[in-house]
Amino acid sequence: MKTTKIALLAALSTAFALAGCGKKETPPPAAGASTSGTAEASATAGDTAKSAYPGLEADLAATLKHESNFYVIKTAADIPTNLAWTSGPDLPEFADPNAKKGGTLNFYLQDFPRTMRTIGPDSSGGMRQYLLDYIVMGLVLEHPNYPGQAVPGLAKEWAPVREERTMYFRLDERARWSDGAPVTTDDVIFSFYFHRSGFHKLNWYTDFYSKTWEKVTVFDKYTFALTLAELRPDFDTRVAGMTFYPKHAMADLGPDFVEKYQWRVLPTTGAYTVREEDIDKGQSVTLTRVKDWWARDLKYYRGRYNPDRYRFRIIRDHDKALEAFMRGDIDIFQQMTAVPKYWYDTLPNNHPLVADGYVHKATFYNRIPRPDWGLYINTAKHLLDNKDVRWGIQYASNFDMVASQFYRGDAMQMNTRNDGYSWRVHPTMMARKFDPVKAREYFAKAGFTKQGPDGVLTNDQGERLSFTITTYRPDIRDIMTILKTEAIKAGLEFNIEVLDQSTGWKKFQQKQHEIGLLAFSRSPELFPRYWEDGHGSNAYEDAYIGPDGKFVEKFSDGTPNPKPTRVRPNTNNYTSTFIPEFDRLIEHYDRSASLDEMKALAVKMEEILYEEAAWVPGWAQPYFRCAYWRWVRWPEGMNPMLARYADEFFVHWIDEDMEKETRSAKNKGQTFPPGIHVFDQYKEP
Repeated sequence: MKTTKIALLAALSTAFALAGCGKKETPPPAAGASTSGTAEASATAGDTAKSAYPGLEADLAATLKHESNFYVIKTAADIPTNLAWTSGPDLPEFADPNAKKGGTLNFYLQDFPRTMRTIGPDSSGGMRQYLLDYIVMGLVLEHPNYPGQAVPGLAKEWAPVREERTMYFRLDERARWSDGAPVTTDDVIFSFYFHRSGFHKLNWYTDFYSKTWEKVTVFDKYTFALTLAELRPDFDTRVAGMTFYPKHAMADLGPDFVEKYQWRVLPTTGAYTVREEDIDKGQSVTLTRVKDWWARDLKYYRGRYNPDRYRFRIIRDHDKALEAFMRGDIDIFQQMTAVPKYWYDTLPNNHPLVADGYVHKATFYNRIPRPDWGLYINTAKHLLDNKDVRWGIQYASNFDMVASQFYRGDAMQMNTRNDGYSWRVHPTMMARKFDPVKAREYFAKAGFTKQGPDGVLTNDQGERLSFTITTYRPDIRDIMTILKTEAIKAGLEFNIEVLDQSTGWKKFQQKQHEIGLLAFSRSPELFPRYWEDGHGSNAYEDAYIGPDGKFVEKFSDGTPNPKPTRVRPNTNNYTSTFIPEFDRLIEHYDRSASLDEMKALAVKMEEILYEEAAWVPGWAQPYFRCAYWRWVRWPEGMNPMLARYADEFFVHWIDEDMEKETRSAKNKGQTFPPGIHVFDQYKEP
């Protein structure tokens, strides 16, 4: 047995050669991870860490030794013999296996990506989903028509042991990175090390991969097990969204990861990659389908990822992009949902392109947690830390008018940030409606009682009731105009700041905004998350103080700091919410194995958030809309139930013969039957 184990470890990698102690506790800051609040101190800490870092192999080996309770190395003989292995239920395919391969799909981005990294600062731009979210394969795929049901991905089979909070996996031996290297448990160990290291400088990943899992156990090249720190109701699919990175291609990983990997395109397990010659900085980026992609014939992947190339031009203005689409330079235009004027005015059903059948329009009703559009009030900012001011803003924000005017009645105001889950997070909660009189009452409580000649209220110190709303969406500027025009009726001035996508997200990540008009696109999970965007430790680095006087991240580990000052960047707590009782409930919620208990806790948490008034409910739409040239084809029903965007699951394809036919017919004045489609098979009653 001893000889077998040594041979196995050598085969996996030298990084597996050592094992030691440590596990559940949050690891100390990784080399290069700054805990200072200034750029100067951060740079100094980073330089020191870089000089002290021993290199990947040495540090990985030391980590495995020091944290051997987390990284557990065993042998194939240690795999339990009583496991109930499964490959999931035999569910229908959601793509068309007869879809045609080939062609180039032309699309656009508003802003050139600031990095090719899929993790770290500036990685949340519009290109990310095409490098990661839509493309990279997970261990399993949650079937988008059967929520909660897993089908194979990188893992060909798995075995749950619920009482041990453990899921065993066997990787598909055919799984390959796009450079041809096999996907093995070497990559699994490395990916946990990378995510927990902090090299990426995003606290969320370090936190998630440190606290969600109790240990990862490797048995051989393809078999491993993941053990959750806490049993959760979504145990069977919790691993679906895990992201793995290729160890063999990241040999120089270290504290300078963010800078070193800024433009490096790593091998992927997915169907598309970016070639170096296809990055035309400032102009375009092109995805190329991986030759002989390993999963091309698998049941839930055949019929998907069909175009040979996916070319993204940079067009910063949606109006200009629509013009390009109407010329035939772009194949799909997806902003029909966000900007109703495109659907009703610019490209109405009687437009010649539509009426003559060259361009098709589609409305697809989905069933997903709704993107949480609304006003994110940064409570760390002066005046916005006053609850009466925030309550006043609630009543001064006319989102009913946004829904009726901007969205032509096709949208509705949200009631909570978590509308759209399979269960209502609060049975009776409703959004506050626009009421300038009530708004003024709350502003008066905050000391704003005098109205200037411009209609804006002031307090005794001469401070004006004036705040800037920032968004990263130029196409919804008219929404901000509606809000601004209505708010002045309550004595509130909204200034408008419209940034490009990358710049806007960076400002939010740095917590430099006063009020943000934005949304997170929610994944169709069993239950909403509260930790990421609501826990105090994601607002302030010094939210909680432990018994030894050092900062800790949990309510349960320390004492609330009555006056925190160190705002924590690079988290999703854009409201800077810090409420100790709320944090206590979050930690209870995140440990619960009972969905019924979680529902009861969610009611209490939603009531706290309502009282805090740091998020003004925006709007929601139960569908997406798009326009596309008739040569873009879709399977019957167009998309699976959980599709948030038309191209999310890559079930479309290009019919190159039909493209030639259409362009020729248009030049000759020949027409086709119009295609105005409504896919309502998943419409909720």
